[in-house]
Amino acid sequence: MSIADSGFARFMSSATGRILRVLVGLALIAWGGINWGTTAGVVVAVVGLVPLFAGAFDICIFAGLFGGIWSGRRIRARAEQA
Repeated sequence: MSIADSGFARFMSSATGRILRVLVGLALIAWGGINWGTTAGVVVAVVGLVPLFAGAFDICIFAGLFGGIWSGRRIRARAEQA
């Protein structure tokens, strides 16, 4: 079973998963913005862009990194076929 077929990938490509990624991204960016004068603040803010954009553009980064499908739409379609 690939990660794209896992429950994790299906959850992350769902509406709830996408909203969660956007909220986590915003929280990381906010924390980084509060601590912007530090190296950690800048790094955390930049890292926060990853889940923010992944949720906004419906991309499942973990599935893609492990050889699965990048598109959340395609993951949902594949799950409906199973």
